[in-house]
Amino acid sequence: MKYAHSLEFSVRDYECDMQGVVNNGVYQNYLEHARHEFLQSRGINFAEMTVKRINLVVVRAELDYRDSLRSNDRFIVRSNIQRISKLRFEFSQDIFRTPDQKLVLQARIIGTSLNHRGRPFELHELSKLFDD
Repeated sequence: MKYAHSLEFSVRDYECDMQGVVNNGVYQNYLEHARHEFLQSRGINFAEMTVKRINLVVVRAELDYRDSLRSNDRFIVRSNIQRISKLRFEFSQDIFRTPDQKLVLQARIIGTSLNHRGRPFELHELSKLFDD
């Protein structure tokens, strides 16, 4: 599969649980950081949007765990984005351990934009991210 964005990470010791594997909740942090970097690389600054009282929020997260990462593992989060409705967009994200390229996690993250009143609205700045 072709991905629109990739970001490399390495596991830090404190992200691991007592079994020596990355705690399942930590994967959400990896995915979120990769999404923020993806948007930043396309000229969409999260902090600037917040100042304008526009919030990009997650409304649904589906994570399928395939394997585990351990301390000092290196890995890549690969991401795509697509519009799924006028108000919602979907990030498809996969995490691969390097150097063996083993699929560790597949995620589907649904988001929307909220205006200053907390109501969903179509954010035109995101349009440049979609192929349609």
